[in-house]
Amino acid sequence: NKHKFSTYVVASGHQYGAGEGILHYFFKTGWLSETPAMPVFGDGNNFIPTIHVLDLAAVLQNIAERRPKSYYILAVDASMHTLQELIKCISKNVGPGKIEKIPKENAFLSNELTQMHLEMLLVNLRMESAFLKETFDIKWVAQAGLVENIEQIVKEYKQSRGLLPLKVYIHGPPGVGKSTIAEELCKHYKLHHIKTNDVISETIANLVLEEEGEEGEEDDEEDSKNIEAAHELLAGIKESMEQNAGRLDNRYVIKLVRDKLKSMPCRNQGYVLDGFPETYEQAKDLFRLESEDERENRRKIPKCDKLIIPEFVISLTASDEFLINRIINLPERIVAGTHYTQDRFLQSLKLFRHLNTDDMTVLNYFDELEIHPQYIDVPKFEDPENRFIIKEIIKEIGEPRNYGLTDEEKENLEHKAAEECLIREAQEKAERERKEAEERAERMANWEEWNKHLEEVKRQEQELLEAQSIPLRNYLMKNVMPTLMQGINECCRIRPDDPVDFLAEYLFKNNPDTK
Repeated sequence: NKHKFSTYVVASGHQYGAGEGILHYFFKTGWLSETPAMPVFGDGNNFIPTIHVLDLAAVLQNIAERRPKSYYILAVDASMHTLQELIKCISKNVGPGKIEKIPKENAFLSNELTQMHLEMLLVNLRMESAFLKETFDIKWVAQAGLVENIEQIVKEYKQSRGLLPLKVYIHGPPGVGKSTIAEELCKHYKLHHIKTNDVISETIANLVLEEEGEEGEEDDEEDSKNIEAAHELLAGIKESMEQNAGRLDNRYVIKLVRDKLKSMPCRNQGYVLDGFPETYEQAKDLFRLESEDERENRRKIPKCDKLIIPEFVISLTASDEFLINRIINLPERIVAGTHYTQDRFLQSLKLFRHLNTDDMTVLNYFDELEIHPQYIDVPKFEDPENRFIIKEIIKEIGEPRNYGLTDEEKENLEHKAAEECLIREAQEKAERERKEAEERAERMANWEEWNKHLEEVKRQEQELLEAQSIPLRNYLMKNVMPTLMQGINECCRIRPDDPVDFLAEYLFKNNPDTK
């Protein structure tokens, strides 16, 4: 019945928003930060019609409510972006910031792209839906398209996929185990371990490489400005280290660490900040909003950059005696060349105690921001490998926020589980054989012991019988044997036809008692 049931065909552009649909492959590639550049299949000049999923839902709602006369409706936003423009935008806001054009056949090397995906990505259609503008009243979420609304799209993508970054700061005295615990947390949550010395050396190395390789042409004005800024930063770092006997000035350390925290990998997955900042002022400078002016900087409660501020603060506590004993018991090969040598360690410990009193500590900064630290008394756990401490921290932080295990990691885990199963079966078999051998040896020992006991019983019985037979033997030798021996001798001499009768007759006649 056409009056009650109407059919409409909605030709939709490629959907994005929340899960990102066909474009999810590129968002995921960028988020994982495993490649130096994001792939563009083909020349990338093909135009791709798109629409936000919420805008598409609004189109469908308008169709249901208005029942337009046109039964074929085109649903696209106002953007007309090429594949290259879309991927470049995604790369700059989620990934490494660079793109690389590759043959479209290479798309099949990925397990996540199918023939249909590739055909959808390689469409070349410049489309405009005048009907939507003229007929429907739509409150657009992203009418201008993905590129113009990329910040909101990235936020939706991370929230819908549960990919919000985990940001952790670990505080504690030297020797308490910050780096070890940070490393384990990074492995568990797939985060980036931020250590100031590593950040400084890595930044200097990258700046030197950029300086040596600057002969290539810059892609645009922005790249040119970035290279110029890198030159200035490298020159400033070198000058600072020359003036401070190889040490870097505090403002440069804060800038380098801040830049690292704002890097795309840290913004995507998150980080574990290992022992830095050390003071309230360092924390204030590191996490402050860059747009904050001097008057705002003097506010009682500081403003912070929510993009990089830690979500969890872990404070590891321990007494000086415990820490000194722990360092003393470390092997020489671990202590050599580190700040754990006696003089340097005691100096570092003294400085830490000076910078962390009840009234003055970097933890006060986080308390003021309502980011209350989780205090962990390390000696209480009596765990040199920090396993229980790590479990406590994981319990506080919660589940990982990432894509889970990769196929390679799953394969490695399955391989490891199979190996452990084989080892366990071998151990169980060896234990079974050991118990059987022990039982056999025990049975043999019991058998030998029983035989020895039986022989002893027989010997004792024999001795008892012999002891009991002595009076009888004496009686026979005295009263019977002399006359009997005489009768036997006489029988042998005469040799009668009936020896028994002869012997009986002889004994009767020669009985000593009848004489």
